[in-house]
Amino acid sequence: MDDLEFPYCPDSNKYEKLTKIGQGTFGEVFKARDRTTRKLVAMKKVLMENEKEGFPITALREIKILQLLKHENVVDLIEIARTRATSYNRMKSTFYLIFEFCEHDLAGLLSNAHVKFSLGEIKKVMQQLLNGLYYIHSSKILHRDMKAANILITKNGVLKLADFGLARAFSVTAKDKMKLLTNRVVTLWYRPPELLLGERIYGPPIDMWGAGCIMAEMWTRTPIMQGKTEQHQLQLISQLCGSITKDVWPNVDKLELYDKMELPQGQKRKVRERLKPYVQDKHGIDLLDSLLTLDPTKRIDSDLALNHDFFWLDPPPCDLKEMLSQHQTSMFEYLTPARRPGQKPAQGGNRRPTQMPDQHFERVF
Repeated sequence: MDDLEFPYCPDSNKYEKLTKIGQGTFGEVFKARDRTTRKLVAMKKVLMENEKEGFPITALREIKILQLLKHENVVDLIEIARTRATSYNRMKSTFYLIFEFCEHDLAGLLSNAHVKFSLGEIKKVMQQLLNGLYYIHSSKILHRDMKAANILITKNGVLKLADFGLARAFSVTAKDKMKLLTNRVVTLWYRPPELLLGERIYGPPIDMWGAGCIMAEMWTRTPIMQGKTEQHQLQLISQLCGSITKDVWPNVDKLELYDKMELPQGQKRKVRERLKPYVQDKHGIDLLDSLLTLDPTKRIDSDLALNHDFFWLDPPPCDLKEMLSQHQTSMFEYLTPARRPGQKPAQGGNRRPTQMPDQHFERVF
């Protein structure tokens, strides 16, 4: 085994791990440096513990999708690295996906009281996010985990869609011929109503709902609907977006869980009313309203969203580089304190690193 060579899968010792910057069900992410070129990278460990044999199918899908996607607003997969299989690790290699390094994620930036986005900068964030979605949807890929923590931003202000662990290809054939997909995707707070009601034939609108949640978060500084269960999440959606009925969403009663969930009745749509105190720009409110449309067939797509007046009227989208240059430390959700009372800090009890001079605050909407 020691004699085997893998020229396209270098030894992970090629990289020096510097610090841990992420943790989740997917595994761990480290900031690292190429020992030869000194270039910074992010190393995402592939979880192998649950595999009796072979390589995780979800990781294979992520690698295949990221090799296909090459765009300024999608994180770049550089290569796959591995540890050597020895008797010390029971002849099981550890694999790492090596990505370009981005200094921040959006959740980390929004948790920082000193990071203030102007309207032009919010437009730039959303324009890049929608550009990334337009590209992946045009490439017939669904992200399926849109949330602020999966939106990376470089110190030069370039936004990158990241974490394609739940992503998959979709087809645009007739609905009755489409494959059934799992609806157990998208982090609960960003999950669209059609998935909560059991829809298994879906497409790009599920990512557009997440984009709407993220857009609102640019002003509120916190996830706008923080449900504890699927039932609670549907309640919060109804309170903000109005009751889920056949009048506003024809054929919603055909969804598997429509009769099994308690759907609040008599709720008026309050997207504009409740977000207006935060979002002063009327075109911003209008775009938000279009993104948070209950019926996925009427929800705005990325192409129409990019052509919305919000991006074309003053102030224009402006570069993020100058604002970000005022903050010398990386900001990731993993390194911030708990996001709400009663929630454990992301680092499992660790407090915010002492070298972080910027002040963080609890985000409450």
